[in-house]
Amino acid sequence: DTHHALTGDTVSVKLTGFDRGRRTGVVTRIIERGQKKFVGRVVKENDEWLFYADGKIKIPFAIDEGETKENTKVVFLFTDWEEDAPRPHGIIKEVLGAVGDHEVEMRALLLREGFATAFPKDVEKEADILEIEGKGLIEKGTKEEDRKDMRQVTTFTIDPADAKDFDDALSVEKNDDGTYTIGIHIADVSYFVRPGSAIEREAHHRATSVYLVDRTIPMLPHVLSENLCSLNPNEDRLAMSAVFTLDKHGAILNSWFGKTSIHSDRRFTYEDAQAVLDTEQGDFLEELTILKTLAEKIRSARTKSGAVSFERDEVHIDVDENGKPTRIYLKERKETNMLIEDFMLLANEEVAEFLSKETKGKGGSIYRIHDVPDADKIKNLAEFVRALGYNLHIGDGGVTGTDINNLFKQIEGAPEEDMIKTAAIRSMSKAIYSTKNIGHFGLAFKFYTHFTSPIRRYPDLLVHRLIKKVLNHTLTEKDMQHLESDAAYATEREIAASKAERDSIKLKQVEYMQEHIGEVFDAIITGVTERGIYVADTKTKSEGMVQIRDLGDDFYKYDEKKYQLKGSNKGKTYRLGDSIKVKLVSADPINRMLNFVLAEQDA
Repeated sequence: DTHHALTGDTVSVKLTGFDRGRRTGVVTRIIERGQKKFVGRVVKENDEWLFYADGKIKIPFAIDEGETKENTKVVFLFTDWEEDAPRPHGIIKEVLGAVGDHEVEMRALLLREGFATAFPKDVEKEADILEIEGKGLIEKGTKEEDRKDMRQVTTFTIDPADAKDFDDALSVEKNDDGTYTIGIHIADVSYFVRPGSAIEREAHHRATSVYLVDRTIPMLPHVLSENLCSLNPNEDRLAMSAVFTLDKHGAILNSWFGKTSIHSDRRFTYEDAQAVLDTEQGDFLEELTILKTLAEKIRSARTKSGAVSFERDEVHIDVDENGKPTRIYLKERKETNMLIEDFMLLANEEVAEFLSKETKGKGGSIYRIHDVPDADKIKNLAEFVRALGYNLHIGDGGVTGTDINNLFKQIEGAPEEDMIKTAAIRSMSKAIYSTKNIGHFGLAFKFYTHFTSPIRRYPDLLVHRLIKKVLNHTLTEKDMQHLESDAAYATEREIAASKAERDSIKLKQVEYMQEHIGEVFDAIITGVTERGIYVADTKTKSEGMVQIRDLGDDFYKYDEKKYQLKGSNKGKTYRLGDSIKVKLVSADPINRMLNFVLAEQDA
């Protein structure tokens, strides 16, 4: 009934009725193919060479042209699927290498989502010129009349230990009247990346940097991302800054936005800065303590306003020089992580409100918006947590951020905490870029944008340009013409980058677990279906499945409302959130799949 339609195609559908409460239909016409280029593997089946695309499309393609070799990864161009043909056809455009090879798989992940690893030659040519002229350009920039000189103010960066680019810095001044002047300084990328340049075109095309397990695919060439636009210590740098006078409660008394020259006095890692705070010894103890105290006040006020506290530890994977995963662990969020986040959120919120006022009547600004959750999804979430023994309050006006935070307080420290937070995130609307401001539900902000990472996000670069035009009184309606399409495109590229990043983690988790087949793991049930249960190892968060046939000597029925499988004869139940012991029986990196059985069943 799909009429040769593939995942992502735009089609006409004729409705035919209902099946178990769901609408059914048949595809009558394919209006537009959603995808022509695929990445996947070549296999030989029954003397026929076939191409299997990575992802959701399970139908093999017939290969009409190109180099065929068993189990190679290739880029494949879909050409047609004739009415009477048993399968779609296409040609191999590029051979990437052997399936399973680390470099091949990483490149395949990027190509599948439309990201190139190398920069075009015209971009490299401009980057080479910047390499030669960059120092002089910075010196010239510091002398601009409308650029505020803040090089004598105590300033430092706080970033991950493995960070190569530093696009934000904080400055701290204690004032005689008991107030504080806090500067959030962001690399002035727009000074170097000018409209019409090859670097600008490529930055727009990429729209974002991509962070895989073992590498970063930058939006900008290294001469910018790791040198001229990186706020490196002990070097003069150009910035776009949001400078606030705050009282002791973290309330804003005065704001200033504009171009600055800064000089970072120290590069802290999160761990370095945390050690200074914990031991009360080390560089810039007073300044770090001021920032920590103010951040706590700002965070507390945000939470009282209904901002959702989605803080979760991140999965981190160490790989060796060959790309083999050697360790998987949860990276704990430190006080210094939250401190930086609090001030970045403050800058993003205040810049958004400033631009909203200044661009009124000229087509609006570019915002980062987050709609209220869909009512049906929230109702399902409430039923889901109720089945686990928790309560999510939903008022007449729908759920609030405070309601979700109250749920999170209930589950704090529980085995199912991470799973419920994941379910809550999935029930939320997705944050997107737009010129139409509806506020940000998750942060409880009326105004929000992205200002703080122009090295790795194109919308931030657009926001910097808007600020400059507003301050120079040169903003016109023409400047706004492409903002909405730029916002939509940046959202689409962000989703693609996130998918590549998640897939790289999943691949390395499966590869890591390959070395542990036959071992028993403590796990939590993260999903229940008619086919079996999904489980996640509590230490590495590696997820796999226990097939229903491997649950034991009983006939199990799926109870959709209670999120459980229940044995008809013995009454044994497997519920979402249950802790169980499982044994890993197979790992399939090609399909990113882990298969488990119950440990006690195997014993």
